[in-house]
Amino acid sequence: MEFNLIITGVGGQGGLTLSRIIGNAAIKEGYNVRIGETLGMSQRYGSVLTYLRFGEEVYSPLIEEGEADLMLALEPAEALRNSRFLSGKSYAIVNAYPIHTATTLVGKEEYPAMEEIHKALLKICTVEIMNFQEEAEKINPRTLGVLMLGYAHGRGLIPLKKESLVEGIKEILKSKLWEINIQALERGIQLAR
Repeated sequence: MEFNLIITGVGGQGGLTLSRIIGNAAIKEGYNVRIGETLGMSQRYGSVLTYLRFGEEVYSPLIEEGEADLMLALEPAEALRNSRFLSGKSYAIVNAYPIHTATTLVGKEEYPAMEEIHKALLKICTVEIMNFQEEAEKINPRTLGVLMLGYAHGRGLIPLKKESLVEGIKEILKSKLWEINIQALERGIQLAR
């Protein structure tokens, strides 16, 4: 068994924390885990890409182009920017809430329309786009990634037990954040049904 996950977004959205939650959950289930990160121009609003691989024998954190099983895109334009990791076997879950990156804010790039993003990704793989940010804000805006993780789990796209994901939350986050993040995980699972 080998599972390749791409988490993409912009700085400040919690993608790196999310990768650690999932990584710890996979370790709990006895898998080898490798995580690699590519950070953009700045901590806030720069592109962030995380490679997370787990399985029985996983040696490198890098995911080859076209080899992602799942993409969790916390930001829609970042999903498009990193679509090279997707193929017909992939599944992409995309947050429909746009955040302008440093390059779009200074006018170096134009922000693509949501319809364009959706059409482009659909040519590659199965895609679900939803405003997960809106749902996360009902709990706490900083729970976006965990809510999307719950959604992916509810869709059967993450081959880990819910209990392991809860343990991952408890290992990575401070205890005062457990309740809202477990609530976000549960809400994501409910949304997937």
